[in-house]
Amino acid sequence: MTEVPFMNLSDCYEEVHDDIMKKINELIDNTRFIGGDEVDFFENEFAEYCNMTYCAGCANGTDALMLTLSALGIGEGDTVLTVPNTFVATAEAITNVGADIDFIDISEQYYTMDPDKLEDYLKRQNSVDNIKAVIPVHLYGQMADMEKIMEIADKYDLKVIEDAAQAHGAELNGKRPGEYSGIATFSFYPGKNLGAWGDAGAIVMDNEKTYKKVQRLTDHGRINEKYTHQIPGYNSRLDSIQAAILRIKLKYLEKWTKERIKNAEYYNKILEDKKIVRPKIKENAQHVFHLYVIRSNNRKRLQQKLSNNNISTGIHYPIPLHLQPAYNYLGYKKGDFPITEKTCNEVLSLPMWPEIKKEQLNYIGKNIK
Repeated sequence: MTEVPFMNLSDCYEEVHDDIMKKINELIDNTRFIGGDEVDFFENEFAEYCNMTYCAGCANGTDALMLTLSALGIGEGDTVLTVPNTFVATAEAITNVGADIDFIDISEQYYTMDPDKLEDYLKRQNSVDNIKAVIPVHLYGQMADMEKIMEIADKYDLKVIEDAAQAHGAELNGKRPGEYSGIATFSFYPGKNLGAWGDAGAIVMDNEKTYKKVQRLTDHGRINEKYTHQIPGYNSRLDSIQAAILRIKLKYLEKWTKERIKNAEYYNKILEDKKIVRPKIKENAQHVFHLYVIRSNNRKRLQQKLSNNNISTGIHYPIPLHLQPAYNYLGYKKGDFPITEKTCNEVLSLPMWPEIKKEQLNYIGKNIK
C-alpha cells in the first residue's frame, strides 16, 4: 500500500547533504561554533534575499519575536494585538516580555488578520494609548493584507512586526515580509521552507538603531567586549553550524519554492470538488505553500479516511489561542472569534514538500474524492 508522510525532510537533504557535511567537518576542525564568518555571511545574504538592510540571527523563531518586541521597547503595561489562529509562539513572545495580548479575528478567505476587524477593535477602545504594536501573521505561506494593516497602524501610531515564520520568499505586490513594516521575524525550524538542522531564527529590519539593539539583546546585552554588557539581554545566538547550513540551503530556496507552487497547482487541479475548500491566493501575491491547507466540514471523517490509507495529515491549528488553557485568564469563550473558530474546526493540512511525487499527490487526491 502506498504510504505518504506529512513531510519528508530526507528528500531535500539529498541535494545538499554532501556540501553541508563538508562544511560541518570544516567548522568542527576549526572549532568555531559560536558566531564567526558563517553567521555574518548568512545574515548579509538573508537580508539581501528579503530586500532588507539588516539581518540578526538568533536561536529560534520565538526568540526572534521576543527580541524584536524588547528592542522596540514593548513590555509591561503595553498591549500587543495578534490573531488567535497561529502557533502559540506568537502569543508567548508577547506575554514573555511582560506585555498584554489581545486578538483580532481573521479573514475567512485567507486566514490572515482581517484589517476591518483590526480597525473596528481600535475604534471601540476608550483609549489606544496602551496599544503599542500589532503582529500580523503570514500564515501557511501567504502574507497578510499588509497595505491595509499599515494604513491602520500609521493612523493609530502602532508598530507593526511581521511574523513570517511560514513565509520565506512570500510576496505581496512585489514586496516580501518586512518590506511593508520595516521589520519581520523568521523561524528556521527544520520543517520550514528554509529550515536548519536544528533550531534557528532571524530578524530582518531596515532601522539601524533597532538592529544594534537586537544584536546586543541576542548576546547578553553586549556586542564586542566579552564582559562589558550595556543592557540586560538574552542568550539567543545563532550557531555557526546552523548558519552554514542555512547559507547552503538558501541557494536552493527559490527552486524549492517553485516546486512547492507547482505541487499546490497540481493539488488544486485534482481537488476540484465543491465539498473541499482549496487555498485562495490574494491578487498580486506569491503564496509559497509552507502548508497546503484545505477545509472540509467533515474533517474528522476525511482525516481518518486518509490515515486508514497511510496518508499523514496535520491540523494547523486545532485550538485557537483565545481558547487555550494558557490564556484562560483573558476571559474569552467560544463564539468570541467566530471565523477563527470555524476554520479551526475545518482546516486540514495535506502532505507538502518540494520533492513530493505526482503519484503520491494522485493517491492523496483519489482518497479525498
